[in-house]
Amino acid sequence: MSLTPAPGATPGATPGAAPGLAPGSEPALAPGAAPAGAIRLPVEVTPRDFPTNGGGLCAKGWTSAAVLDAPDRLTTPLLRDDDGALHPATWEAAFDAIVAGVHRSWAAGGREAVGVFGGGGLTNEKAYTLGKFARVALRTPFIDYNGRFCMSSAAAAGNRAFGLDRGLPFPLTDLGGADAILLVGSNVAETMPPAVRHLSGARERGGLLVVDPRHTPTAALTGDGGGLHLAPLPGTDLQLLLGLTHVVFAEGLADDAYLETRVTGSDDVRREVSQWWPERVERETGVPADQVRLAARLLAAAAPSRGGRGAYVLTGRGAEQHAHGTDTVTAAIGLALALGLPGVTGSGYGCLTGQGNGQGGREHGQKADQLPGYRSIADPAARAHVAAVWGVDPDSIPGPGVPAMALFEKVGAPVESGGIRALFVHGANPVVSAPDAGALEARLRRLDLLVVADLVPSETAQLADVVLPITQWAEETGTMTSVEGRILARRKAVEPPGLVRDELWVWRELAARLGAPVPFADDPDEVLAELARASAGGIADYGGVTLQRAGAEALYWPCPSADHPGTPRVFLNHFATPDGRARMLPVRATGVADDLHREAPLYLVTGRVLEHYQSGAQTRRVRRLAAAQSRATITLHPLTAARLDIEEGTPVRLTTARGVAVATAILSASIRPDVVFMPFHFAGRQRVNLLTNPATDPISGMPEFKVCAVDVASADTPAARLALLGEGVPS
Repeated sequence: MSLTPAPGATPGATPGAAPGLAPGSEPALAPGAAPAGAIRLPVEVTPRDFPTNGGGLCAKGWTSAAVLDAPDRLTTPLLRDDDGALHPATWEAAFDAIVAGVHRSWAAGGREAVGVFGGGGLTNEKAYTLGKFARVALRTPFIDYNGRFCMSSAAAAGNRAFGLDRGLPFPLTDLGGADAILLVGSNVAETMPPAVRHLSGARERGGLLVVDPRHTPTAALTGDGGGLHLAPLPGTDLQLLLGLTHVVFAEGLADDAYLETRVTGSDDVRREVSQWWPERVERETGVPADQVRLAARLLAAAAPSRGGRGAYVLTGRGAEQHAHGTDTVTAAIGLALALGLPGVTGSGYGCLTGQGNGQGGREHGQKADQLPGYRSIADPAARAHVAAVWGVDPDSIPGPGVPAMALFEKVGAPVESGGIRALFVHGANPVVSAPDAGALEARLRRLDLLVVADLVPSETAQLADVVLPITQWAEETGTMTSVEGRILARRKAVEPPGLVRDELWVWRELAARLGAPVPFADDPDEVLAELARASAGGIADYGGVTLQRAGAEALYWPCPSADHPGTPRVFLNHFATPDGRARMLPVRATGVADDLHREAPLYLVTGRVLEHYQSGAQTRRVRRLAAAQSRATITLHPLTAARLDIEEGTPVRLTTARGVAVATAILSASIRPDVVFMPFHFAGRQRVNLLTNPATDPISGMPEFKVCAVDVASADTPAARLALLGEGVPS
């Protein structure tokens, strides 16, 4: 998008509804069309004719400027006083409180008594500096970020199959030329509408294959001859993918020449999938055997080795947010490799990211086991290289930490048992977004010090001892990395209000006060130059990246030098493994961690809706979006609702082994009768993550957000109605 400072706008003013426009009445916004009405905001937003969005924006893009003037925008530091409430404070007082609290935690439990939790919305420069701040200023191994809840399973599977994790190892525009696209667990029509245009080619040729237990707007694109909707039982995507691969091998559809020259392990996978014939897959997943065969044949016919224009296998959170998510993505990659797709122009495997900087945010040090450039923190050579850039002793850099859920288990625990007593949270709202959120909230309340940097008083910020008001997207300069591995320049358009400060400045000031052995930079150009040196030679090599190049060129990593053009398509000649071959790995299907039982006879799946994003901390503060969907809903099949005596629009109580939540009933035949769906954008009693299972994938650390057993009952009571009165939306 392009931003223009709006003439006559008053910084910090609260926007009102457009005159004469009923809340929630806006029509769908076509590419290039302006939203109805006018709101006086700091910037005017217009779509750019950019390759990924083609001049289109979704409702969240059009209304994004409203977040700059959110009614309760944080404009001053806040400190929790003896009365238990948060009160405005100076930056000096806030820093004093943080430093004193950190020193108390160090005295009680050493450096490991302090933890850090980051976010996939931070710029590359901020993600890099936060990782450096944790290891150099705090000297703690305990840092992780909310991308652990997003793409970690796909990252783990990509690393072990290809030796490199880049969401899409090709430009998004490449999808348009394909004959077939298999989309597993992603509802792009609602979560990233501008990307739907790239599915049109496959749809026109009858090759759009969507795997989802709901008949989502994306699945609806397969109608009228556009392709095929496969609706498996939640938690059985892995079995379905094994069945598709079985058909490819059993019917002689595999690209044997490709497997012979570019892949290892295909014989082991061939043996493993031999037991997943379509009729067995139908029994396990509910997907008819003839649909399994047809989908595999459509993909094979689209493969270049069989004369097709190309085929892609894409995964999203629906396939990945499981306790066996890494294996599911590994099976998806295995299917793509069997067909000879990865590393071939016009075909491949890819993963669709879920956060603004979901790709770049995981490349430069926020992850528990990682140093900049996607280097392993356990690698002595990597430690030496980064230490030289930082100007510190390699031995002073802590070793690997633990993934997010293991980190959260330490939060608030006694130091005698290795507990974390002070926690920094930057760019995340885990009180809403983490699984088993009620248990995490209780742990956060037991901390000696909770520091939250945010732009609005999120549910996590409301629990903090110190709240730091920080800049947001239009108020800062930096780079982001798209799902395609393209580095994007983002330039400051307006000044922040009040005492709002950039986090780079915050970390510079705190590092100095905490006695860091080296100074921290707060100029984004200077930080990016340091990031380039630290990542040079790594897997995600930004050695030749500058803000100027990112703003002027289509610049994809790896980009090792100033004269390197970047790499829009990786793997064309070889994979990033020691022998240059991709790894096919056999995986075995496992059941849902929290499966159905008498007290919980339905499957609960979670996801997004068109109007909201992530924990909703920002979008629930945009009046147009909140008016369109102001509360959590639960979608049930009409047959299920009739059996449970639940009527449309009435409160419903959902109960799992972890908690209870409430939502408003929506009846729809678009969902399986044994499944209910609830979005995760809402707070208070409407938090679906009060219910979700914290069981994690043993490889990636991904929690099983996407499926658990739930009891559903009518709850048409005054208390339930009160809990559904737009909780969490500012008045």
